[in-house]
Amino acid sequence: MIETDILIIGAGPAGLFTVFEAGLLRMHCHIIDALPQMGGQLSELYPKKPIFDIPGFPSVLAGELVDNLYEQVKQFEPGFTFNEAAARLHKLDENLFEVITDKGTVHRAKAVIIAGGLGSFEPKKPPIESISKYEENGVSYFVKRPEDYAGKNVVIAGGGDSALDWTVHLAEIAESVTLIHRRNEFRGALDSVEKVKRLKQQGKINLITPAEVIDLQGEDHLTAIVIEKEGMMHTVETDHFIPLFGLVPKLGPLADWGLELEKNAIKVDNSRDFQTNISGVYAVGDINTYPFKMKLILCGFHEAAIACQSIYQRLNPNKKFVLKYTTVSGIEGFDGTKKEAEKQVVSTLD
Repeated sequence: MIETDILIIGAGPAGLFTVFEAGLLRMHCHIIDALPQMGGQLSELYPKKPIFDIPGFPSVLAGELVDNLYEQVKQFEPGFTFNEAAARLHKLDENLFEVITDKGTVHRAKAVIIAGGLGSFEPKKPPIESISKYEENGVSYFVKRPEDYAGKNVVIAGGGDSALDWTVHLAEIAESVTLIHRRNEFRGALDSVEKVKRLKQQGKINLITPAEVIDLQGEDHLTAIVIEKEGMMHTVETDHFIPLFGLVPKLGPLADWGLELEKNAIKVDNSRDFQTNISGVYAVGDINTYPFKMKLILCGFHEAAIACQSIYQRLNPNKKFVLKYTTVSGIEGFDGTKKEAEKQVVSTLD
């Protein structure tokens, strides 16, 4: 049996940052993840994808962000259970929970934080009859190694952030990049849309809208796609086809835990501490939902910090916790070492 203060389900960025916030409060964490490594979607789906909305980093690769997060939290010595999915939850007492994995490993904790990202997921596939024939033979639903596309002809389909971001990124690597979307309007960030438009004007990419890919061609490997545009069929030679239509999230066993759900997400109380309808069980990151929820990594970081503060007060009702900036208090790891920060005086001007 594994015992800890806080059991975290999900080793993605929100789960890893939870370890840091809990460590500042001298609470120990253990993380369960069904994947064989930490990082969640960032490691499994697009480790080489640049991320642009992490404060202090104009751009950081997804895999690099995961490495940095672990470097930040390893001083607090979190435990990990990889390759096992959290299957059953039992509330044994007001401040004691038991979570059993699909492989029978028993975990006990004083509080549970669900940071499972989108849960388990699978890509949304376009309705092309022959697409399964070319999977891993020219068709990919994720970009794990951008260098694999160097000098290749690439077709991307989609109108969201992933399609736009990879179009911009691969334009500097591939021989040619063609972006196809069934509408003239895109759903992604305005900045990304403007970058794609500039690349088209500069002749660095091909942009075909409104259009859809309706067929694939090739013997053992993809060699061309067939596009329908305004009732006309066009054949485009290509080495790779990357349809980026998003992911279909599935909560898996978590859906049977008695949690209040809304559209495959866990409802939480964002007016207080991101607690679920089960007292002592919290949800942070992309897996939760509340009014005006934004599925951004930085939002998951914020939610994790609030949840840890709530758990500390829950487990220490007679202690008065005074929040101190780490620039003043420093950071003490569980090994007893303390990183001293330079003392700074903050003044205000009337």
